[in-house]
Amino acid sequence: MALPKKVLIANRGEIAVRVIRACHELGIATVAVYSDADRDALHVRNAGEAVHIGASPSTESYLVGARVIAAATETGADAIHPGYGFLSENAEFAADVTAAGLLWIGPSPAAIAAMGSKTESRQRMQAAGVPVVPGTTSPLQSEEEALQVAEEMGYPVMLKASAGGGGKGMRQVDAPGGLAQAYRAARSEAASAFGDDSIYIEKRIMGPRHVEVQVLADAHGTTLHLYERDCSVQRRNQKVVEETPCPVLEDDTRAQMCAVAIRAAAAVDYVGAGTVEFLLDGSGDFYFLEMNTRLQVEHAITEMVTGVDLVQAQLRIAGGEPLWFTQEDVRPNGHAIECRIYAEDPERNWAPSPGRISGYREPGGPWVRVDAGVYPGATVPLFYDPMVAKLVVWGVNRDEAICRARRALIEYRVRGIATNVAFFRDLLSDEDFISGRYDTSFLSAERMAQWQEAPSGVIGALAGGADRDAVSEVAAIAAAIFAFERESAVQRPAPQADPWKWSLR
Repeated sequence: MALPKKVLIANRGEIAVRVIRACHELGIATVAVYSDADRDALHVRNAGEAVHIGASPSTESYLVGARVIAAATETGADAIHPGYGFLSENAEFAADVTAAGLLWIGPSPAAIAAMGSKTESRQRMQAAGVPVVPGTTSPLQSEEEALQVAEEMGYPVMLKASAGGGGKGMRQVDAPGGLAQAYRAARSEAASAFGDDSIYIEKRIMGPRHVEVQVLADAHGTTLHLYERDCSVQRRNQKVVEETPCPVLEDDTRAQMCAVAIRAAAAVDYVGAGTVEFLLDGSGDFYFLEMNTRLQVEHAITEMVTGVDLVQAQLRIAGGEPLWFTQEDVRPNGHAIECRIYAEDPERNWAPSPGRISGYREPGGPWVRVDAGVYPGATVPLFYDPMVAKLVVWGVNRDEAICRARRALIEYRVRGIATNVAFFRDLLSDEDFISGRYDTSFLSAERMAQWQEAPSGVIGALAGGADRDAVSEVAAIAAAIFAFERESAVQRPAPQADPWKWSLR
């Protein structure tokens, strides 16, 4: 086998841009797909070709596998890269891609199915000797069964969707009185997110850290790990900040966890890039949580400390190449941190903030990376996940990485929409974060409410916390900048037509 000649990227936003860049570096032609809302998106501009596949809702475009495959056939693509989200962990779609004579850049449909079902994956991990969180290994059949299992296990417990992750279909239950409502809500959300309302139950591990291990496996029997990432800073069960290495992981525990991750991947004959996720409790014990059979949003921090391009690795593995390095060659260097930049409004309970980006300036400098899917003048649609970019920094140690991230966040400018940039500036100055003393409950509802009540910087000043003269000065400067930019916009010549081409279907 050999590298594909033309890859269709079945995704959008920053991950589509990321995959396109990796393809171009390997000399591979690219095809983008887009919905009505993404007609002028950055991934469309960056790809060699682009095909319109439907209306703005993802259920009418990015989630319609037949249209994606038709676009690949129409443009002569010989492979499909799913990115993450959408169809990336859909075993049926992966099988359809292969049946159409196209190369699927990901694990086998069988491996996706085995790990995609959280209950089946728990069964397989137990059989392979991998420690799992105590709980059921098959979907619950009724509220009554859920109550019985919870009573036997002891509260608190977690209800989780069998078919998915990312915080969807997940509810914590602290007492019997709240279980029935949580059971119905979790099933409803799971059905909406994954088309499957199956729910299972597991013991709630109190105060855990969420630690995951990146693995790579080729088709020649070699599986390696690229060490761990700490993803414990979460809001509403969604990751917000990730870092590597985990600041509290002991070397012996790290070695055990990485060895278990390799064993977990081997248990399903895994080929490609994947992530094995664990919960780490306060005593240093860890438990299998799930395996994501795709590229992770936070893959960039692993790339920063190991020097391994994970997207290129996916392409090369799918092309039949053996891994070109050994486990001994993987020597992590320094510390990396990622902040997920979202179009969301902290003053409206973090509601999505879609709209046109009237001004955009990314930070730069040594060891600062921004994976973005936007540009000045781009529109953030209301139909999809509101993440617009990932800010990734590297330092020789954790302290340096935190300082570099703070500096980069000060430089980051986004106008026209609300973002969480100011929140990250505060978070990376929080004493508990700096000390590494945090777990998955770090961004509690109480902490988030306190931040909203006492925002920092200019936001705090304009909210009434600063001297009136200082506020007047800020307002005057803002007015002058606005007038200058409006004048510049009037005098600026009309932009030339963009040179890329796309086909309409």
